[in-house]
Amino acid sequence: MARHGDDLEDRLLEFAARVGKVVDALPKSRLGSHISGQLVRSGTSPAANYAEACAAESKRDFIHKLGIALKELRETRVWIKLILKAELLSASQMSDMLDEVSQLCNILGKSVVTAKANQSKRN
Repeated sequence: MARHGDDLEDRLLEFAARVGKVVDALPKSRLGSHISGQLVRSGTSPAANYAEACAAESKRDFIHKLGIALKELRETRVWIKLILKAELLSASQMSDMLDEVSQLCNILGKSVVTAKANQSKRN
């Protein structure tokens, strides 16, 4: 039987794969190349950081690693917004990505808040 968190890990992996496709579609301009480098790093790391959080050694470690995944997703959201503002890719190409990264930010943000509240109750 799969862990409940496997669904989120799969969703983060799917998002990372989609980020890779976006990076490949960006123009090879100076701005496109800069965003590509930043986006490939920030957009692919949340899956790995989430997997590390699931194997955390303590509640504090879990919260820390989950927080890193959230920070990377927030950064990714900014790069996606810049792609749209700079009109490097069309809104129709990016709207699903922007929606998904926002949903993932909300999920991980709520998870961090809940984990911190649960940690406070135990202390």
